[in-house]
Amino acid sequence: MKESFYKYIEQLQDKITLALEDLDGSKFKEDIWVRSEGGGGRSRVLENGQIFEKGGVNISAVHGSLPNSLQEYFGVKDAQFYACGLSLVIHPKNPMVPTVHANWRYFEMYNENHEMVDQWFGGGLDLTPYYIFEEDIIHFHEVCKRGCDKFQKDFYKVFKEKCDRYFWNTHRNEARGVGGLFFDYCKADDDMSIEKWYEFVKEIGDSFLDAYLPIVKKRHSLNYSDENRKWQEIRRGRYVEFNLVHDKGTLFGLKTNGRIESILMSLPPVVQWKYDFHPVEGSEEAKLEAILKEPKKWISNI
Repeated sequence: MKESFYKYIEQLQDKITLALEDLDGSKFKEDIWVRSEGGGGRSRVLENGQIFEKGGVNISAVHGSLPNSLQEYFGVKDAQFYACGLSLVIHPKNPMVPTVHANWRYFEMYNENHEMVDQWFGGGLDLTPYYIFEEDIIHFHEVCKRGCDKFQKDFYKVFKEKCDRYFWNTHRNEARGVGGLFFDYCKADDDMSIEKWYEFVKEIGDSFLDAYLPIVKKRHSLNYSDENRKWQEIRRGRYVEFNLVHDKGTLFGLKTNGRIESILMSLPPVVQWKYDFHPVEGSEEAKLEAILKEPKKWISNI
């Protein structure tokens, strides 16, 4: 399974970066890196493009001894692990285009006899707009739902709600964005074999470009002001706060001695923190802030 999934994310990285390059006109810089404890990865980062101010599409496969903090978390001793995945974050220049994040990952755990004792998949994708275009958010969620419906009818509702709970800045009491899908610890059971979970993750991964690129193409040429840009940078600050305080992927990378540049590629290049800033009542900025205070159903009858 791990060889098959790593081959898949290699191909998916190629597919996504090529599509983004075709749209932007700029090229990703590629870095091949090695982790001293075992494994490594292939990072691709685009900076100062025509459309994307910063974007990273990274793959990695790391293995070795599970750090003590994670052994305590999982309730195991002397455990070994293997983890591979693709993680991406795209920060557009134009504030009318949302930031997007996605990742798809696979994990195996072994005992002291090097026998596999657990395995699971995880992943998802989510949207972080700076200005609300409801038709764009609905489109994003409809693509998510179509992929889920091919497997189980309740998947979209379950994983959408998990996404809303996970990407929540508890210290701000607000969402990071408008959600999408989040799933983790997807293990074999009576309903879904590990092979079936693999097919599900591939379905969601393959649908990413369909979910995001139509939004970019529709909005990247819209006019914006310096005030729109200022708001984007303030909201990016909330994105940074979530990734450094709450995000499990960031914490896992740091605790397993991952490559710092790849782990922190999710951070936007230009950010502001304004003391006690509040948008003007009734403004488009205030509309976004109000929506982020409570998760919303973007598709009716769910």
